[in-house]
Amino acid sequence: MKVLVIGSGGREHAIAAKLAESNKVDKVYAAPGNPGMQHTAECIDVKENDHERLIHFAKDNEVTFTVVGPEAPLLDGIVNHFQEAGLKVFGPTQEAALIEGSKSFAKSLMERYHIPTGSYKVFSQYDEAADYIEKNGVPIVIKADGLAAGKGVTVAFSKKEALEALSDILEDNKFGDAGSEVVLEEYLEGEELSLMAFVHGETVIPMVGAQDHKRAYNGDEGPNTGGMGAYSPVPQFTNNDIDRAVREVLQPAASGLVKEGCSFTGILYAGLMMTEEGPKVIEFNARFGDPEAQVVLPRLKSDLSSVILELLNGGVPELEWSSEAVLGVVAASKGYPGSYEKYKPLTSLPSSEYLYYAGVEKEGDQLLTAGGRVLLAAEKASRLKEAKEAVYQKLEKLETEYLFYRTDIGDKAIFRDDT
Repeated sequence: MKVLVIGSGGREHAIAAKLAESNKVDKVYAAPGNPGMQHTAECIDVKENDHERLIHFAKDNEVTFTVVGPEAPLLDGIVNHFQEAGLKVFGPTQEAALIEGSKSFAKSLMERYHIPTGSYKVFSQYDEAADYIEKNGVPIVIKADGLAAGKGVTVAFSKKEALEALSDILEDNKFGDAGSEVVLEEYLEGEELSLMAFVHGETVIPMVGAQDHKRAYNGDEGPNTGGMGAYSPVPQFTNNDIDRAVREVLQPAASGLVKEGCSFTGILYAGLMMTEEGPKVIEFNARFGDPEAQVVLPRLKSDLSSVILELLNGGVPELEWSSEAVLGVVAASKGYPGSYEKYKPLTSLPSSEYLYYAGVEKEGDQLLTAGGRVLLAAEKASRLKEAKEAVYQKLEKLETEYLFYRTDIGDKAIFRDDT
């Protein structure tokens, strides 16, 4: 088989690497990919939003199926266009991807199908939203309604912080069209769990759980980012907890989308807060999480290409997972998620078992930084503690003049696992 992965980040590197492991796959293409992926996939100089050229490439190169990594092309209808061209593609249609593309759509879907989540209100006017905050107080969660690359969310513990976040979205237009509306949500207490599933219509096949670290700095301090590291499994939660989340969240969401006339195919991601009352949805995504994919896919023992094809053909594939733990740490450009310098040399790269590149470019033989999140290094071991020790040992060799990384990824789980 020949397969095409659309996207250029660490998530797409992880997907391409897992597909390349298969003895059924002869060739993996990535469009546009990045120079750090070139030993895994052949990178094609076609942007992810150039649907016409991507379709021509898939046809001309007899691609068996295409996997869409990022959210933006999904919301732009790339799956619809591939399907219209008669091509096999793994990802939700534009209509189904709205579960990620509009937080108000996702909230109303959850309301209709009794999926547990925090209470919420949607506003388009600053004054009305500010009045709501004044009346209801803090803590409160402020979210830009549309796609904001994981950065349009503020958990505000003071009214000043809440009103500033509101002003950023509705008055200063910080997130463009994504901030034409704002969702104000109840603050949920508990510990987070990222739970992804392979979905095709009513068929929901859950993966193992993971936990992401969104804040930029140690101790969950600093601004929200796209994710600074992740680990799997999450020993804080039992198999019963996972089963309940599938039963109460993922299955009703997939079934609800079928009933709404926008059946979902692809990876459905539930960002959950595990509260005293049970799992409650913080957000849905319409694709693999990043960096969750980079720690979950290395634990998948099943052939990813076979899983996808069986699912697309209406089957119910069985997944086999490694019992080992994987922990991954993101190295990001100093200043991220704010402004940062680009095109700085990457030297003394870690020799990690799993090294996934994201924001990089190449000049001659030299890799350069070209984005906020530059790479993720991950290690697999029998326990999380050992995986953590291994990855940080490797990261010590990374030259960090232009980069930074958190040093406490996985600590909550490791502390609990050791007691």
